[in-house]
Order: sequence, then structure tokens, then C-alpha cells
Amino acid sequence: MDVERLRYNMVESQIRTWEVLDQAVLDTLFAVKREEYVPAAYRPLAFVDMEIPLGHGEVMLAPKLEARMLQELTLKPGDRVLEVGTGSGYMTALLAHGAAHVYSVELHSDLSAAASAKLAAHGVRDVTLEVGDAATGWSRHAPYDAIVLTGSVPILASQLKHQLRPGGRLLAVVGEPPVMTTILVTCVTEGAWNETGLFETCIAPLHNAPQPERFVF
Repeated sequence: MDVERLRYNMVESQIRTWEVLDQAVLDTLFAVKREEYVPAAYRPLAFVDMEIPLGHGEVMLAPKLEARMLQELTLKPGDRVLEVGTGSGYMTALLAHGAAHVYSVELHSDLSAAASAKLAAHGVRDVTLEVGDAATGWSRHAPYDAIVLTGSVPILASQLKHQLRPGGRLLAVVGEPPVMTTILVTCVTEGAWNETGLFETCIAPLHNAPQPERFVF
């Protein structure tokens, strides 16, 4: 299997066509070896346009969505990032490639341990992996320059917005099947935010995400 040819084809046929044109992001996709973070049973599918199961109902997102999310965050070398949902550790590695430090929180200890081992094996430093529930935020290291949720939420917890520093960005997929919207929240100044809808998608839900109030008849 010509891994580098498959990686090149993934970038050219899936990712560029999904409006991911930032050269720094494309360079990161070549530098961080996606196949090394895919569960062994699914490694032949590492570059396919699909979600890959990780257990506990969690998945690796499709490559084009990972890349688009990375592009929309516009990370800077000094940024401190919160990732809600470590999963395989691949997105963690992508984030760490362009930021100063990534704090990644995973609900499931076995996934966190596996991701930690993979990140260490590939020399990914400046990451802190923690086990816990960050669906409504993770104040331990706040404020953050960027926050990204790797699972969808029906509504966005307001606590997450309050953990952004001025100028910080929060990326989340919000809504319920079959249609969800990827939104970018920017902290304009303390206590004030702008929210922009970017594109529609549909991904697996984040465990323990806050739920909207529903009418009971």
C-alpha cells in the first residue's frame, strides 16, 4: 500500500474540494500521519471519506471535516486550545501542530490512554490529556484561545463561551439529526460574542451534552 499516495489523494480529492485551501492546514495534514491514529482493524480505511468507530459510540470524524474544522479555528503559534473529546488523538495532534498547548478532555479513560500512547510515540508534545466530562466546559485551564467540540450538541453550553479569552474562537456542531450546523463563536470582548453559521453537517453526539427543554403533553 502506497500510503503517501493515498494521503495525497485524500487531500486532493476530499479536502481541497471541501474548501480547505489554507496551505498551513494542508501541510499539517501531510505532517501528521492519520493512519497511525486509526484503530488497527480500520487502518486500510484511514484515508476514506468516512467516520471510523473508536468504541463507546465515538468515532474519528471524516478527514474533510477534521481539516475544515482545523482551518476555521485559524490557530496561531501562541494559542492555548481546549479539545472536548480526545477520541483517537488524531485531532489533538493536528491542533498541537499549530498551537502552543492543547488541553484535551476525554470521557472514557481507555480512549484517553490509547491516545496518550500514540501521541507520545509520535513525539507530539505540548499536550495535556485529562479524563473527565467537558461537555459544559473545562475551567481548569481557562481561558482558552480556541475551543473545539469533536461531537455534536443539540444546544451549546453557555459555560464554554465564558471560557474563551477576548479574541478566542469556539467551533461546535450544533443541532439534531438530520441537519446540524457548524458554528464559530468569537469572543469580541469579555461577555460579548459573535456567532457565525459556517456549513451544515451531521456527526455523532457528544456524551452528556446539555439538552434543550422539551414540551411534554
